[in-house]
Amino acid sequence: QDLQIISTDENQVFVAVQEWYQTDTYNLYQSDPQGVYYSILLENVRSTKQPEENVLIDILEVRGVKGVFLANQKIDGKVTTLITYNKGRDWDFLKPPDIDMNGKPTNCKPPDCYLHLHLRWADNPYVSGTVHTKDTAPGLIMGAGNLGSQLVEYKEEMYITSDCGNTWRQVFEEEHHILYLDHGGVIVAIKDTSIPLKILKFSIDEGQTWSTHNFTSTSVFVDGLLSEPGDETLVMTVFGHISYRSDWELVKVDFRPSFPRECTDDDYESWELTNLQGDRCIMGQQRSFRKRKVSSWCIKGRSFTSALTSKVCECVNSDFLCDYGFERSAPLKSESSKCFADFWFNPEAPPEDCVLGQAYTSSTGYRKVVSNVCEGGVDLQQNLAQHMCPLIAPKGLQISLREESLAVKPGEDVTFIVKQEQGDTLNTKYQVDLGDGFKAIYVNLTMTGEPIRHRYENPGIYRVSVKADNVAGHDEAVVFVQVSSPLQALNLEVVPVIGRNQEVNLTAIILPKNPNLTVFYWWIGNNLQPLLTLESFLVTKFGETGDVRVTVQASCGSSMLQDSKVVHVFDHFHVLPLKFTKHLDMYNPDIPEWREDIGRVVTRLLAKETNIAEETLMTVVKPGLPTTADLHVLLPTNQPKRKRSVTSDKRIAAIKQALNAHNISFFLRGGYWVLVTLADSNSDSQRLGGGSGYWAIVVLFVICLVAVGAFILYKFKRQ
Repeated sequence: QDLQIISTDENQVFVAVQEWYQTDTYNLYQSDPQGVYYSILLENVRSTKQPEENVLIDILEVRGVKGVFLANQKIDGKVTTLITYNKGRDWDFLKPPDIDMNGKPTNCKPPDCYLHLHLRWADNPYVSGTVHTKDTAPGLIMGAGNLGSQLVEYKEEMYITSDCGNTWRQVFEEEHHILYLDHGGVIVAIKDTSIPLKILKFSIDEGQTWSTHNFTSTSVFVDGLLSEPGDETLVMTVFGHISYRSDWELVKVDFRPSFPRECTDDDYESWELTNLQGDRCIMGQQRSFRKRKVSSWCIKGRSFTSALTSKVCECVNSDFLCDYGFERSAPLKSESSKCFADFWFNPEAPPEDCVLGQAYTSSTGYRKVVSNVCEGGVDLQQNLAQHMCPLIAPKGLQISLREESLAVKPGEDVTFIVKQEQGDTLNTKYQVDLGDGFKAIYVNLTMTGEPIRHRYENPGIYRVSVKADNVAGHDEAVVFVQVSSPLQALNLEVVPVIGRNQEVNLTAIILPKNPNLTVFYWWIGNNLQPLLTLESFLVTKFGETGDVRVTVQASCGSSMLQDSKVVHVFDHFHVLPLKFTKHLDMYNPDIPEWREDIGRVVTRLLAKETNIAEETLMTVVKPGLPTTADLHVLLPTNQPKRKRSVTSDKRIAAIKQALNAHNISFFLRGGYWVLVTLADSNSDSQRLGGGSGYWAIVVLFVICLVAVGAFILYKFKRQ
């Protein structure tokens, strides 16, 4: 689900990976020296989501001593702190102190009780986080946490170690901001609180004793701590504000007058780095450091170096960790445990880049920890078995378009890329079929990386396949390419008036048609979830009366168009089916605009002749030939319900009278008249739901055709 880079030091990558089953934890992985193959180090490291989707992983690289990390592991809701001295090969709990800061017994005994630390960064960049370390102060770690069986969020007691986590001491009962001066020779602490302060605490003996100092006469709200450039500095600045409306107050604190002299060699003593088991050989060497004696009151200065000596050790089992594809049986135990192959990994299998005729070595399950400098002794990598690379069947064959989109236009250049994850490539033939009759056989296709270029001239869906074949086996990859012209026009045709709960056909007309290549999205009313069809029509019903907006989107390739119409849904109205004389069919271009114009003309003439409100009449010309139409006679909205049928009958009678009197006709340019007559004088119209008669309107039409080349352009002059 997510990946966070933890460290890229010393030719190695540490990453935290959140896998599909994790919500608030990550698994810690470590790479080989090339950063390609990763092995798991620690599972279920706690994570915390911050504002703006930032994620904090509870793992901290201890500065000053290479290979030392702290991590918080969360299992079954319980968070515990772990430490490693060899880059995650072994993890252990932090040993609790025997007494607290007041000299009383802590009664904290393993395995039921350990020390746990908060490993979070500070939101304020001018204060320390909950754990503070420094490159020039090796072994010195100061952090906030608690004693117990697990980490408690509201407990932030301060603990310190000067031997890199072997022994810990409690120094404060509340969290403090920490600043190291003079290579850790002076530790400054100011309480993390929301109340104003004027006292700071400092220690010159690695936290064994603490002194107080009034850094200002007026209490201030502390916003941060800063030291002057240089690790040897003894000058710091406290900045804050007296009130929330005041400007910043900067207070300089200079510890130099407190030290009478520079330190000499006699003022230092050495200490050796060991892990929690007391082993001195860590990361393949014994390392000793020097620190100032407790009794010496002097300045370390710019020339101070903490590293004293280092001695290379003979290799032992703990200098090796599990190789890629292997896991340890007891990852938290420091004692030696064997590495076993994962269920998905075959140690004898040849590598993916194995070439026929070359040799490869199979892993024993171990490799030396990166940056470990041990020599001689145990070598868990010895006796590696040599194998000759066999002919490997192709596997993981892929074909894709460089343009990334699988929808292209006719005549557009298309570039196919063929890749193969595993298997032999030198002795493999690749049969390519581009789906339009083009077929070819390639050799070394995936090695050369040369793309296959092609161009499809005609719209359609093309099945593109590539088959890799050698003596050991074969593999095939298929991709479907959609070749279509961009949509140019979309028109939604729907009967504007429909009865409640009656079926209605919604039809989308597109140009060009692109059959089987267009997807239609239908939105009915205020529904946010569209209906999807491959057909250009949808049959539906409307259960409520009123105006319903219908919207259709047509998607073809990378183009998308939209049209929208309003359907009026009624309980009662009349429909008079109409038909026209054959003269009209000769000039019917069968396009939506023409049908709309004809419908408006007929509606306007009927309304004018009968004095019926035009908004209650609607003539809908149907698609196709012969030319037909429906005349919808709507009930007036302001008419009382009990009088509607009478009123409707009078209006229909008026329409019938106008038609019988041959009063409905109009003239088009060209001088050609058509007489209007009734097709069936004995029929009558009925309400919606009953039978209906057919009224004929014979309209006088003259169509002016203008031919240009091979095109016939239609323009109906709107009246």
